[in-house]
Amino acid sequence: MRYKYKAITENGQVVEGTFDANSESDVISMIKGNKSFPISVERDIETEANVELFLPKIKKKDLAVFCRQFYTMIDSGLGIVKCLDILITQTQNRTLKKIISQLYEDVQKGMTLSSAMKKHSNVLPSILISMVEAGEVSGSLDTIMERMSDHFEKENKIENKIKSSMIYPLALAFVSVFVVIFMLVFVMPTFIGMFQSTGSQLPAPTRILIGLSDSLQTYWYFYLIGILGIVLGLNLFKKTDEGRFLFDSLKLKIPLVSSTNKKIITSRFTRTLSTLLSSGIPLIHSIEVVSRVVNNVVVQEKLITGIENIRKGIPLSRTVKNVGIFPPMVDSMIKIGEESGSLDEILYKTADFYDEEVEASLQRLTTLLEPLMLIGMALVIGFIVIAMYMPMFDMVNTI
Repeated sequence: MRYKYKAITENGQVVEGTFDANSESDVISMIKGNKSFPISVERDIETEANVELFLPKIKKKDLAVFCRQFYTMIDSGLGIVKCLDILITQTQNRTLKKIISQLYEDVQKGMTLSSAMKKHSNVLPSILISMVEAGEVSGSLDTIMERMSDHFEKENKIENKIKSSMIYPLALAFVSVFVVIFMLVFVMPTFIGMFQSTGSQLPAPTRILIGLSDSLQTYWYFYLIGILGIVLGLNLFKKTDEGRFLFDSLKLKIPLVSSTNKKIITSRFTRTLSTLLSSGIPLIHSIEVVSRVVNNVVVQEKLITGIENIRKGIPLSRTVKNVGIFPPMVDSMIKIGEESGSLDEILYKTADFYDEEVEASLQRLTTLLEPLMLIGMALVIGFIVIAMYMPMFDMVNTI
């Protein structure tokens, strides 16, 4: 951990600096070892937060395990400090392990667990911090941790489904690009000499192919730099507010992808809102947390706008309908929940329904993508083959 300190030297000069240590006592020992008197020692939270951004991300699976282990120990009667002490040795993720160590130190000093977690709000999910805070107020932290474990397990399950459904299309795309490059760089040159020896005018497709083959062999590094530049540029653009808004908008508009993406957002919205409301967190604060969990700035902005409508007394069902993203079934189910007083239960059942819908939608998307990519690959390779054989047909006709 990094600490900021201020001290007075033997000459009466005030000095400031930073020092990496395991605790404040280590920093004080360092200052006294330099024959200085410590004035103040405090954690450098801002620097640590910036450092955390470059550490490996915390996966949903790691958070689920953390919450499950925390629940088990609290339910067994262990105190929070002891639980954190044990979790430091149990956790494998380096980022989470570092955060738990800092939580352990802060809680030992008298801070609440939620307050200590807020120092790491750029890494820890906002829903976890809000839920822990609610659990501390209600005295049901064990129940909260169990719910959070279930929540992150389901989130992890959805993420794994998305990743697994994309493996085959991505592998097919990679193979297609590799085959095309191989044919242009290694196969095409064997035909070029034969074509040029005829001295006849080559067909336009063949000339295009020869030009592309020559440029790939001669200026391959320009292609490589160009591709890397485009990928890096897009990644940097995606991190800007304009970039995120543009890409998130496209996710909601692109055919085939938009339907699946909307169901994923719906599943996260209903499940997270159900978890928050069932834990006693007020509706407005719950919407604020949910808006960050849906992972889409377009939907986030519309939900934040909807908070003002809820403050004016407009029902949640109408607010959700006005967002214009969620399927009609969602606002209908929310309306039933509002009228029956069981909104959290209705939302939970809706989330289960859309979990299954997401799985089916991902399967349909993969099924549709496979033939489309195969057709695209066949057209490209077919063009190359035809372009190579067209001069041969001309030669036969001439003879």
